[in-house]
Amino acid sequence: MSKITRLGNELYTGRKSIDFVGRRWLWYTISGVIVVVAILALTLKGLNWGIEFTGGAEFRVTTPGQTVSQDEVDQVRQEVAATGIDAASAPVVSSSGTDTILVQTEPLTDAESVTVTQVILDVTGGTESDFSQSEIGPSWGAEVAQRALLGLGVFLVLVTLFIWAYFREWKMSVAALVALAHDLIITTGVYALSGFEVSPATVTGLLTILGFSLYDTVVVFDKVRENTKDLRARRTTYAAAANLAVNQTLVRSINTSIVALIPVGCILYVGVVQLGSGAMKDLALALFVGMAAGVYSSIFIATPLVAHLKSSESEVQAAERRAKARERQQADRYATVPSFSEDMPITDEPGAGGEPGAEGTPVGGASGSSGARPEASGRGRVAPASRGPVQQSSASGRQQPTRQPRSKRGKK
Repeated sequence: MSKITRLGNELYTGRKSIDFVGRRWLWYTISGVIVVVAILALTLKGLNWGIEFTGGAEFRVTTPGQTVSQDEVDQVRQEVAATGIDAASAPVVSSSGTDTILVQTEPLTDAESVTVTQVILDVTGGTESDFSQSEIGPSWGAEVAQRALLGLGVFLVLVTLFIWAYFREWKMSVAALVALAHDLIITTGVYALSGFEVSPATVTGLLTILGFSLYDTVVVFDKVRENTKDLRARRTTYAAAANLAVNQTLVRSINTSIVALIPVGCILYVGVVQLGSGAMKDLALALFVGMAAGVYSSIFIATPLVAHLKSSESEVQAAERRAKARERQQADRYATVPSFSEDMPITDEPGAGGEPGAEGTPVGGASGSSGARPEASGRGRVAPASRGPVQQSSASGRQQPTRQPRSKRGKK
């Protein structure tokens, strides 16, 4: 733990730094590959829409006085899938409460419904009075999808206005929206690759991860704004200041994401391994993938993209030029010293007399002559002409005053 604390302090103070902004094209490439894979999965394989979106049949059986176990739920799932009915080949079986089993399948004919009903009753030992069947139409699922899209649109508009009003920077709004789109595409692509069922719980999870991704992005952007407030006074560039902001919030982002992902991972494990199906699994997968993608996008996508968009501004370019000039000056401070040539004037200490051509007297002129001096090296300015030769000061022979204690001042 002490090593992590020391690393966080070194990253915050800038003694150690990871170049996130300078390697932005590497992060763009990695994210681009992941997004392309997700889009291909959505295009070729598609999403496994749940019964709430496509419609189907739902069977409910109650076993009074008997607690439903997970083994019984798994047995019902296996027996229904073994009926040979295509619409019931992948049933969704879950428990509701302590004494009820729910079975959801694709739309069935009357004969197929009778077969499935008999299998469920045989496995559970229930009776006709404990059994109920209902048909779910796709209209409700379409309404859920429409409401989800409406909520997503309102959320994106509010996000854009909030970031623009808080940071006064539309480029940060664009970067935040790109990061949100990045997280949504990756999460839906993972759903398509895994084959998990898309249920209303999935929609809830997708809307939840938008807030988490935005939260981490705003934290990093706030630090970027603080570091780039006055580039001339800080003697740095926008890219360097933004990269320092990411390093300063890196440990915090990792810690908060780990704290959030551990319980979500436990819920995902219980939903997949122990329960096998249900809303818990769908919600946990969306949250787990979305949170991980949100942390990644806030560090590797949002901030480098802001620095990329700001690189065309005149103030940022001027800071870049000043930084390059300082680097050249610090690299070799004597690089601008003129080299010796045979026709250079030979001079001695100021004030020394002599014949023309002798040491201390410029060739072709008198000693102490005034005139424009050579151009000062390193700054690009011409030093003012000297008023005369430097002479011995008349005050050099007098005794100089010394500082005395306050108690002895004015006393002899």
